[in-house]
Amino acid sequence: MSLASCVSTKWSGSTHTVNSLTACTSIRRLRGWSLASLNSVPSAPSPGPDYDLSLRISELELENQRLRSIRDALIVRVESGTEHKPAPYAAFEHSVILAEQVRERTEALNLAMEELKASNKALSRAREEAETSRQRLSDAIESIADGFVLFDRDHCLIQTNSRFRSYWRHAGVPVPQAGTPIEAVKALALSSGLVVEEHSHEDAEGTVFLLSNGRWVQMTERTTREGGQVVLYSDITDVKNSEMARRIKALEESERWIRVVTDHVPALIAYVGADLTVQFCNKVYQAWYGRNGVSPLGKRLEQVHSDEFYQRLLPQILEVLDGHSVNFEFEETGEHGEQRYMLRSYVPNRDETGEVTGFFVLIRDITERRKTAIALEQAYDDLEHRVRERTAALTGLNQQLRQEISERSAVEARLREAKQEAEQANLSKTKFLAAVSHDLLQPLNAARLFTSALLEQSFGPKAESLVRSVSTSLDDVENLLGTLVDISKLDAGVITPDVTAFDLRDLLNNIAREFRQMALAEGQRLDFVPCSAVVQSDSQLLARILRNFLTNAIRYTGQGRILLGCRREHDHVLLQVWDTGPGIPADKLTEIFQEFKRIRPKGAQADKGLGLGLAIVDKIARMLGHEISVSSVEGKGSVFSVRVPLGELQSAQPAPRGPHLPMLDSGLKGARVWVIDNDLAICQGMKTLLEGWGCRVTTAVSAEGLAGQVDVARAPVDLILADYHLDNDENGVDAVAVINAQRSQPAPVLMITANYTNELKQHIRELGYLLMNKPVKPLKLRSVLNHVMRC
Repeated sequence: MSLASCVSTKWSGSTHTVNSLTACTSIRRLRGWSLASLNSVPSAPSPGPDYDLSLRISELELENQRLRSIRDALIVRVESGTEHKPAPYAAFEHSVILAEQVRERTEALNLAMEELKASNKALSRAREEAETSRQRLSDAIESIADGFVLFDRDHCLIQTNSRFRSYWRHAGVPVPQAGTPIEAVKALALSSGLVVEEHSHEDAEGTVFLLSNGRWVQMTERTTREGGQVVLYSDITDVKNSEMARRIKALEESERWIRVVTDHVPALIAYVGADLTVQFCNKVYQAWYGRNGVSPLGKRLEQVHSDEFYQRLLPQILEVLDGHSVNFEFEETGEHGEQRYMLRSYVPNRDETGEVTGFFVLIRDITERRKTAIALEQAYDDLEHRVRERTAALTGLNQQLRQEISERSAVEARLREAKQEAEQANLSKTKFLAAVSHDLLQPLNAARLFTSALLEQSFGPKAESLVRSVSTSLDDVENLLGTLVDISKLDAGVITPDVTAFDLRDLLNNIAREFRQMALAEGQRLDFVPCSAVVQSDSQLLARILRNFLTNAIRYTGQGRILLGCRREHDHVLLQVWDTGPGIPADKLTEIFQEFKRIRPKGAQADKGLGLGLAIVDKIARMLGHEISVSSVEGKGSVFSVRVPLGELQSAQPAPRGPHLPMLDSGLKGARVWVIDNDLAICQGMKTLLEGWGCRVTTAVSAEGLAGQVDVARAPVDLILADYHLDNDENGVDAVAVINAQRSQPAPVLMITANYTNELKQHIRELGYLLMNKPVKPLKLRSVLNHVMRC
């Protein structure tokens, strides 16, 4: 029997088949094992030491032979079993196998049929669900109150709802079919008249259209996930109508207010369109041109006015329609025949493009003004007629008066010329004194320096007396010239106050110390009551007022007593100078403040003053806004007062102090001083004076001249003394700046000037320089030098 028939043979069902297959497999295993065993048996051993091995081989060969016999018997038995089966049995066996195979395949087919039925049921359910979803989507699209349009990724129409289609049907336009491109839909909507207006704004959510059915819709677009587009058309007619209603209401309210205003204006106001139709008018216009009670509103001008009057107005109407404003005056006749004069104004109204769309009409009734003008004209004519009559009657009298008038005119002309010459002379005097003060004080300053230098030298008694006499004369000249210069500067407005808050303590102490020696020299006693009040004023100008008070007191008191003090009064301080002099008559108290007015008591010696001290006080007080007062009792004395407001010092700054004069000492020996002045006489006088004090002095007329004498960058110096006014439009400030710019350590500077302006004073103060005004007081100059040497 073959291996294939062994596998396919069946007997008594599947169990026999399995047993047959097992038997065949076992036989094959035995056959293979026998062959393997035979192949593995070694050849017979040769005689010798390997005898045991040969014996073992022989045993194995016998065993192998036995096993081979068993194998052959089994093979024959198995192979002989098929050959002896009958043919019907083989056919039956084959049919059984085929039946089994048919049964297995039938079961597999039935299983496949069941799975196919389940798939068909699932597909049917999916189709039903898809149809339901599609129907629901269609119902949802139809239920939308907005117009709905769906386009695919190629922007071709897919689906629309009934609301969208109703727009087209109302306009009588075929509804676009599926597959129509979106651009074709838009073009058809515009060309067919479905869209009447289109409005879009960059800030709006979508475009707004006015459709042919009068409805407003707002279009919004959204992109689908697969690249298509959904377009919704929302009806916003109610919103538009509400907005329009609000605008109409606002316009009506605005028009109401305009009408209220224009109706109460006493003028005829109207607006005429480009078609010459009256589109607006107020009540006054309507009352004047409303013939037979019919309003002119809505009528053309040729219907409002008569033909003759309209032809008169036509040139002005054409001019205003050409874009020009027109004003003219016409006489008109009212409905009841009354004559009125009207002043008309036509003003064109332009649109955004500049085209005239109409014009405004303003008509004012000037009848009364015209009647008044006519009456005035008639009165003028009557008056002119009467004037002619009176002129004829007065011609003779005028001839007599002309001569007198001519004479008076000549006298008035001479008086005016004399007054003008006097004023010009006074102004010239003032300007001259203010302008040449520097030149006037230069030689006086030089003389003062030379006499001071002479006083430092040792001469005989007679020579010293002469020098002191010269010095005294210079003092008188200096005082007189200084007074004239001061009054001229005050008149010319050169001096301006520098009002600050400062402590009175140092100011009063210095003035008292200065005038105490003067009083002792005159045989008088000066008492002083200190005061530490803080006032708001110009310290230098206030000191000038007190010095003039004390000068007058010393001059007129003779042998007596003088008191300097102050008294607080609420928010002011009253600075007073008392004296025990002869007093001033009551009727002269106002005259003493006038220029060149001097009140000399009987028996008093003539003084050298000009009567300008109190005039200067009055001008300074007016400039500072301080009140000056004087009271006097003849035979007992006088008291002069100045009322100064209290001030408050800045907390972060120390209280400003008046000019402080350090005590004199002998610490000037060897002091190095550089003098810059354009006047050689002053340079020589200053050098003589300073060298007399032991100083080492170098003088020059300019910074360049000084640089030619010393090394300004490295040479030691204790003080630079410079005049502010130099030659060639240069000044001492610039000269000192050039010098200090070359030095590693800037030198102290004392600036001397005849300029009293606050601008220069403030400028010098900001630079940190010292300042002295001409003429220079040698005592004060020495005190400044001592102060600089100490620092």
